[in-house]
Amino acid sequence: MAEFRRAEIKDKSWVEEILSRDSCESLENNFTTLFIWQDMYNIKISKLCGGNFYTTMTDKKKPAFMFPCGSGDIKAAFEEIFDYCKTPDFYSVTENERQVMEELYPGVFEFTEDRDAEDYVYETEKLRTLSGRKLSSKRNHINRFVQNNPDWTYEEITKANIDEAYEMNEKWCAKMVCEANEGLRKESCAVRTAFKNYFDLKLTGGLIRAGGEVVAYSMGDRLSRDTFLIHIEKAFSDIQGAYTIINREFVLHNCDNYLYVNREDDAGDEGLRKAKTSYQPYKLVTKYTAKYKG
Repeated sequence: MAEFRRAEIKDKSWVEEILSRDSCESLENNFTTLFIWQDMYNIKISKLCGGNFYTTMTDKKKPAFMFPCGSGDIKAAFEEIFDYCKTPDFYSVTENERQVMEELYPGVFEFTEDRDAEDYVYETEKLRTLSGRKLSSKRNHINRFVQNNPDWTYEEITKANIDEAYEMNEKWCAKMVCEANEGLRKESCAVRTAFKNYFDLKLTGGLIRAGGEVVAYSMGDRLSRDTFLIHIEKAFSDIQGAYTIINREFVLHNCDNYLYVNREDDAGDEGLRKAKTSYQPYKLVTKYTAKYKG
């Protein structure tokens, strides 16, 4: 029977063991995503079918669940959710998952595409080389950054420099006035959780230093066998090319073993959507909300 509770660091091992048996492509199918965002969206986790599957639930007053992730009898996993909540809704349902739900429960759910939640997926090689006419402006931004900052360096985030990366993040939040923007305030809480638990979550990160100061950083971890997931990327926007160079350098140094890079969704932010689209994504991971209609 489903029993929902807050996720703890010790849950990472069994969640990732389940994820290793499934071909998940959505950012929601990742322990770090769950862990760093759970307090902002009241996310709870539960094992299903004796630990063959797991799911998450948001907002207990009006529950919405994640499509069960794992291997085995998927209908049995759904039935445990139905036992817990007679009229469950589901969020971030991918196209393949939608088809499974329609086969299992024809006519029971109403599906609505959720463009704001769709993940941007890029070919690693394209992000590494930025080749082609459509990405020429990205190469120009990097050239300008290098010209303006001839002493720039890229460093892996380690125990020796993580505090500097965090200090840069706090300066970024102050410039963006995160506390006055609900979306940025929630994001800043998630980012602080990621920094606080960086080594326990076994994240991979890198930073750009110019003039001796950290001006950009990025961090992420494995999503699937062929895809790396970028959780966080920050740079000072008044430094031309800072965002572009951390994007390229992080991929160059940390994504060699992956064919694709998932840079998460745009949350409906028009500026973010424009920026992510400008990198010419390989695909968007289509997602739906599934509303129970009986």
